Amino acid sequence: MLKSWRTKLVLSLLALIVLAMSLSGVLLLSFLEQYFLEATEESLLAQARITAQALIPGALVAGQQVEQQSPLSNTLQMRGAGNIAVQTQNLQIPEQNAPLSDIDLGYLSESTFQLGAQLETRIRILDTAGNVLVDSADAQYPGPINNDPLVVQALNGQYAKQTSEIDGINTMSLAMPVLVEGELVGVIYLSHPLRDIEAVLRDMRARWISATAIALALSGGAGLILSSAITRPLRNLTSAAGAVAQGHFDHQVQVRTQDEMGQLSRTFNDMTARLRAARQMQIDFVANVSHELRTPLTAVKGMVETLRAGAMADTSVRDRFLSTVESETDRMIRLVNDLLILTRADSQALNLEREPVDIAELARKTVARIAPQAQSRGVSIIISESPGVPLAWADRDRVAQVMLNLLDNAVKYSHAGGTVKVNIMKEDEETAWIQVQDQGIGIPADVLPRIGERFYRADKARARANGGSGLGLAIAQTLITAHGGRLWLESQEGEGTTANLTLPAA
Repeated sequence: MLKSWRTKLVLSLLALIVLAMSLSGVLLLSFLEQYFLEATEESLLAQARITAQALIPGALVAGQQVEQQSPLSNTLQMRGAGNIAVQTQNLQIPEQNAPLSDIDLGYLSESTFQLGAQLETRIRILDTAGNVLVDSADAQYPGPINNDPLVVQALNGQYAKQTSEIDGINTMSLAMPVLVEGELVGVIYLSHPLRDIEAVLRDMRARWISATAIALALSGGAGLILSSAITRPLRNLTSAAGAVAQGHFDHQVQVRTQDEMGQLSRTFNDMTARLRAARQMQIDFVANVSHELRTPLTAVKGMVETLRAGAMADTSVRDRFLSTVESETDRMIRLVNDLLILTRADSQALNLEREPVDIAELARKTVARIAPQAQSRGVSIIISESPGVPLAWADRDRVAQVMLNLLDNAVKYSHAGGTVKVNIMKEDEETAWIQVQDQGIGIPADVLPRIGERFYRADKARARANGGSGLGLAIAQTLITAHGGRLWLESQEGEGTTANLTLPAA
């Protein structure tokens, strides 16, 4: 079974060569055959004209007129006509003005025999009744052949031609009326075997077959070499793809060229790099989820066991444990909800109920929700609104969720007595721009690029103590991106952080 792409490539190349050689060979042989037949016909016409002139001075032969001939054809015909004229003159045929039937048959027979033998052409001279006066191939002069279709046409003053098989040999036959002063005086009937033409065509056909075989051999060898060079990168890619399919994402292929194959190799390497990152992210994700769930579940299980062991009777212990169980349960619910949002976003199943949203109004409502928490920490929140801010085309609840997350982070990481500023601006006429600035601890420069990764915490102990799961900014980034906006952080360690988000205008 021909499964190899290399084999298919070579066979396709050979098939094209065979097709091209076959078409060119058929066309060339057909052209040459037609050319040789026309040259033979013109040569026979020249023989007939010169024969008629030699027999009866002033006689004309009605023949086919050729409008345009090649130089080679004219040269061959002129040379043939010259040879015929010389040969006819050497026969010393007497000049006579009498019709063909009145010519001395002795002279006529001898000249015809000699001329036909030298030209390898059967020459028959007929009178106006179709009787054979002279036949270069038969000295007995057979009877009339006026039933021959060619002779019938010639007796009617028409030039006639036919190529047929005679005695197993392809032969061209011409019948031409001989005219003297417009009157029919006889017919010249010439038959010439086409052995020479067939021999030339056979030789050329054999040479063409040999040339085709040589071309196929050379092309096959060259095709194998070229296809090997072309398919080598594909084989490498196939091998690497097989390894990736088995879970080995560290495979890379060498990029040797700048063509489509090189581009495919680079794309494959990028794909494997993304797969490695995705696998690592999946591993980290599972580990983080397991850790985030294990901690509260372990705590809840321990408290339940303690209560069942007799602590239920102690009201203060019971209430404290139940409060902790409730808190941990709420934390796990938030974690599951956050994971559900990320899962829907990753699967393009996150539905956004968009509408024109007044960002300034939404910011004021969100600040009102976070105000008690800010007051308990001694943090003040200031809202600054620029004029001309366009309405945002957004999902009100989702944007409020993002703003609440940004404000929550700003309040949590601000010092007591600090200030959080919320700036409502426009980036341009088509984009609303919100800034949340705090005066907190800031983010180290080496950590800043990782902020927004799922489950990543810059200060893990403090984040967990505050109830964070490390998914807040990841969810915010996902939601804003789904809106067609942008979210990015600017921070200096020890000086605070500025969260920026943009939304398209309605």
